[in-house]
Amino acid sequence: MQLNLIGSLGAFLALFSLVSAMGHAKIPSRPNVIPAPYNAGKAMPHSPPRDKGRYCHVKQGCNKDRDDAPHILHALQECNNGGTAVFDKSYLIGSPLDLTFLKHIDIVITGDIAFDDFDVYYWDNNSFRYAFQNQTVFWKLGGKDVNIYGDLSLEEGKSVIDGRGQAYWEELQINSALYRPMLFAFDGMKGATMSNLRMRNPPNWFNIIANSTDIIISNMDLRAKSLNNVKIANSDGWDTYRSDRVVIQDSFIDNTDDCVSFKPNSTNVVIQNLECIGSHGISIGSIGQYKNKTDIVENLQIYNISMTNASDFARIKVWPGVDTDFQTHLTGGGGTGWVRNVTYDLLHGINNDRAITITQCYGQSNKTLCNEYPANLTIEDVTMKNIYGTTSAKLDPQAGTLVCSAPDRCSNIRVENITVTVPSGQPPVYECRNMDNSLLQLTCIAESDGDRDTS
Repeated sequence: MQLNLIGSLGAFLALFSLVSAMGHAKIPSRPNVIPAPYNAGKAMPHSPPRDKGRYCHVKQGCNKDRDDAPHILHALQECNNGGTAVFDKSYLIGSPLDLTFLKHIDIVITGDIAFDDFDVYYWDNNSFRYAFQNQTVFWKLGGKDVNIYGDLSLEEGKSVIDGRGQAYWEELQINSALYRPMLFAFDGMKGATMSNLRMRNPPNWFNIIANSTDIIISNMDLRAKSLNNVKIANSDGWDTYRSDRVVIQDSFIDNTDDCVSFKPNSTNVVIQNLECIGSHGISIGSIGQYKNKTDIVENLQIYNISMTNASDFARIKVWPGVDTDFQTHLTGGGGTGWVRNVTYDLLHGINNDRAITITQCYGQSNKTLCNEYPANLTIEDVTMKNIYGTTSAKLDPQAGTLVCSAPDRCSNIRVENITVTVPSGQPPVYECRNMDNSLLQLTCIAESDGDRDTS
């Protein structure tokens, strides 16, 4: 009898081990994410393998009105310091999550994560706030040595983080002051990768990388699509802010605002091998927004970018030296600082309104006011080269603008080997002011009269 019991127990344990192994076999291996062809100035920190067999599968609630945030918090606490947390089911997050304690952990998402959109005003009041541009976010992840990844070979609806933005975009038509959370934040992260994931329909920006260093983003698929022609608000792909040594590469973005934006104090950032559709370009800024604040953006490499049906492509946007009331929750002007040592290289544009945009009058339509109060922030040592493709008919034959607000605000701005064409077949022209035109391999014309288009 005892022998039979021991034998039965042995068979059970063998079966359990087999089932467990089969379950873990479905978990994709951590991708080896390497910056290429450029890195952010030095090698990223090494991330050691996680503890063998130490997996924390995140539990899923049972009710439609559930909140899986407590399950997520518990799993990440359990597998912190060496484990792997697995999101392999459908999760609904109904309360904010502060996950800035993470250390030496992998997070695998093969299921789907969504944020409850039943009451958009709950998130208006309960998401994490950033003073910068009045932004908020559902959850924020920080710490040290974190790898987040999925599997893009899975069908649509898997390996996805969904912000359910439609409800917010609709409410925004009624209440322009609605605070809409960003979909994802790295905040205070030191050494992390994020790769092979889908992101869908953020209420606001897709991502912010804030107060972080040594971050690699790779092989991501970002899309924002609305129903019933409701206008999608914002939807920036990635915004860097107070962060150093960041690489974003090998990804697809279909949105309605900046594909990537370098916000204040973004340094040593590489953007490479991206396909962007419907955006506002690869943008430096907006910067110089806040009086008595110094914004530094320097050492940027933007390489091998495809941009289609966008308002702008290579873009630098600086606030003027005077208070400007641009939009609800977006006002400012008068900040100081500089943009320095920036290279845009190998840019392929298809049907974009402008191939190049440089302005120090961001958000202000009154050109006379901008000229009277020039920007306090300088732009120097910028090269834009190997730019080809087409613009849209919107401004034909104009293909861009390069306008600084005073002669001493911009220096050593170079444009080389630009072969952009306009639909009419006429020679493309660019509005230029306060530039050294001898450094620009394009045809400059005087800046037009009248108010600026700030749409």
